[in-house]
Amino acid sequence: MCLSGALLAAFVYEVYFYCRYMVIRRKTVDFPEQKPPVTVVVCARNEGYNLRQYVQSLLTQDYPEYEVIIVNDGSEDNTQAVIDDYVLSDSRVRTTFVPRGARVGSTKKLGLTLAAKAAKYDYLLLTDADCRPESNHWISAMMAGFEKPETEVVIGYGAYFREQTMLNSIIQYETLFNGLHYIGAAATGKPYMGVGRNLAYRKQMFFEHRGFSDQMTSLAGDDDLFVNKVATSANTVPVTTRESITWSVPKKTWKEWWQQKRRHLSVSPEYKPSTKHHLIHEPVTRGVFYGLVIALMVIGEPLSMCLAFLLLLIRLLMQVTVLDLGARRLGQPSVGLELMWYDIILPLVTLAAMIGKKKNKW
Repeated sequence: MCLSGALLAAFVYEVYFYCRYMVIRRKTVDFPEQKPPVTVVVCARNEGYNLRQYVQSLLTQDYPEYEVIIVNDGSEDNTQAVIDDYVLSDSRVRTTFVPRGARVGSTKKLGLTLAAKAAKYDYLLLTDADCRPESNHWISAMMAGFEKPETEVVIGYGAYFREQTMLNSIIQYETLFNGLHYIGAAATGKPYMGVGRNLAYRKQMFFEHRGFSDQMTSLAGDDDLFVNKVATSANTVPVTTRESITWSVPKKTWKEWWQQKRRHLSVSPEYKPSTKHHLIHEPVTRGVFYGLVIALMVIGEPLSMCLAFLLLLIRLLMQVTVLDLGARRLGQPSVGLELMWYDIILPLVTLAAMIGKKKNKW
């Protein structure tokens, strides 16, 4: 009876979590009539090929006034030559650089700081060298988030290109789950992170909070740690229109994905206590739920076994419904029944990545 009661409590929290934090509360947001000028910032380290592929999509945006600053972060390939070609061919493209061998914990954060200082405009819109916007209305869609004067941070969704591999399937699921969570949390007044692939904020706010000055020793965190520090329920808006999405090149090998995951998780101990408190609840409850389902199916009485199976089925249907709804609204792949496997395995992979993590280069 005690096990059944604990299972029911875990189930209730799981329903609460999905309904409150994972459902996109779509609002109709019109493109702003007054379109303030914007500085688009791209950091590039050994990204010559990707710059050739994707920067042109930034230069064909349907927006009246903007510039693109490309930061060469100590590249050793033809990145600078590619940047120079763009600078010569389009007056909106400007560049700055981080010297090779710069003795700072995070050269990317230094590069973003240099770009912010060089920016002509008060709005900074960040993306990566391997990113392509969903449409030529991307800037307009992201800037629509600044409709209210008190808004200082706008969080967008960063998707990954689809491939027919097991690794890509995992990346798609994890990206969707995390994206719906941080967007949903921001929509309910608890913003805790964003992704540098698709993030905007005011330059004035960046310098008022002293930028990354207290985070330079961390290799990662130029996006989530900074948002975690400055975002509030009053100054942060998530944008989920299809036009606001960016698409990025996913990792191709398990080793690259593992290294990326460990790098991202390496900054989690630096989140605010309230964020860590919020983030730990669902994985723990999920683990308890599955553990109790297994226990009741093995040692429970027939009634308890039926209850465990019924709650497992209801939770699975709820997950599929909520995640599929979010996927459709964001133009992402539908979620199938494999989510139960990912639902169990990925938290264990995350825990393993957090144990014994070591430093990685940007």
